[in-house]
Amino acid sequence: MTETIVVVGGGLAAAHAVETARESGFAGRLVLLGDEHHLPYERPPLSKGFLTGDDELDSVFVHDPQWYDDQDVDLRLGTSVTGVDPAAHTVTAGGETTRYDRLLLATGAEPRRLPMADASGVPVSYLRTIEDSRLLKDRFAAGGRVVVVGAGWIGLEAASAARRAGAEVTVVESLDLPLLRVLGPEVAEVFASLHREHGVDLRLGASITGISPEGSGAAVHLGNGDTVTADLLVVGIGAAPRTGLAEAAGLAVDNGVLVDERLVSSDPDVLVAGDLANAVHPLLGRRLRVEHWDNAIEQGKVAGRNLVGAGEVYDRMPYFFSDQYDLGMEYVGHVTPDDGAEVVLRGDLGTRAFTALWVAGDRVLAGMHANDWDAADRLRALVGRQGDPGLLRDRDVPLGDLVAKVT
Repeated sequence: MTETIVVVGGGLAAAHAVETARESGFAGRLVLLGDEHHLPYERPPLSKGFLTGDDELDSVFVHDPQWYDDQDVDLRLGTSVTGVDPAAHTVTAGGETTRYDRLLLATGAEPRRLPMADASGVPVSYLRTIEDSRLLKDRFAAGGRVVVVGAGWIGLEAASAARRAGAEVTVVESLDLPLLRVLGPEVAEVFASLHREHGVDLRLGASITGISPEGSGAAVHLGNGDTVTADLLVVGIGAAPRTGLAEAAGLAVDNGVLVDERLVSSDPDVLVAGDLANAVHPLLGRRLRVEHWDNAIEQGKVAGRNLVGAGEVYDRMPYFFSDQYDLGMEYVGHVTPDDGAEVVLRGDLGTRAFTALWVAGDRVLAGMHANDWDAADRLRALVGRQGDPGLLRDRDVPLGDLVAKVT
């Protein structure tokens, strides 16, 4: 009997899973169900190159339509999955039930909503889909006024794109610095000064007490008594995993679908990849749910191989990148405030050409560079490794020398 693999999701993890399953020799039936009407696509350009006008829309798609035909993928777009029955090994979508031998859930995440904004009647946008990015691209214009709620990666990239288009931009953030929880105060200050230099009005440590219509735009009322007006409100306050299908199917769920180091869920025939997966990371010794481009690609590949029986462990360190104005950065690893890591900086924060290592004890937990592209491979070689604590903290030791001294 012909085996069937069903993949649910229309993003990077799904596209790379079906590609890798075929490359791994799977000759059975391969079904991909995506609820959007677009071919599977990657999302970083939606807040970067496509949003700024540097990249064409065609650049976001993982494969062209012919590829799916050539690989004999049963591609069903605009098809929402309404149910998964692990006991029966079936997926229901579009009124049709499909039986699977193995299933991959890669439904991703969705923007966290700001109910106050949604209920206010003002023009408010989130950024997740092609349609979202198109809307913002059309609305970002010279003379326009944009208020961005949230100074995380999406919020700051949206602010950068709006300023490039000539809009007046205010960013409202509850923390004292942008990206404070991710980067710590020293590196976070770099991003704060970057946006201020480009004319962004940063309202930090701010609370929003109300949002009301003002003409065709919005008035955002802050806790200190100030009111900021805008033609458009952009909300970027994080994302939540789309766990509804998994919960209804009885899979173990906690901030995503719980999977082991091989991306296998509490049901042995159901794998999970991408933003949805809360996976055991064997090198870090903790669970991680990662919402970044590289993770979706690489977990999709491992899932594709494991769908055909490889049993491969996913142990790649998290990686992400960002482009804002003239600052490009890459980050490898994972660190939380509870890790007690010390930030070791090399280079010049003033010119925004530097590297940072987050070191706890004798281990490098994470590394980042800004505008130092030669450092990327060295950072990847250092993160997760151990070395002499004093040497790791010595800012005068070149990264290349450190790589040779860690284990």
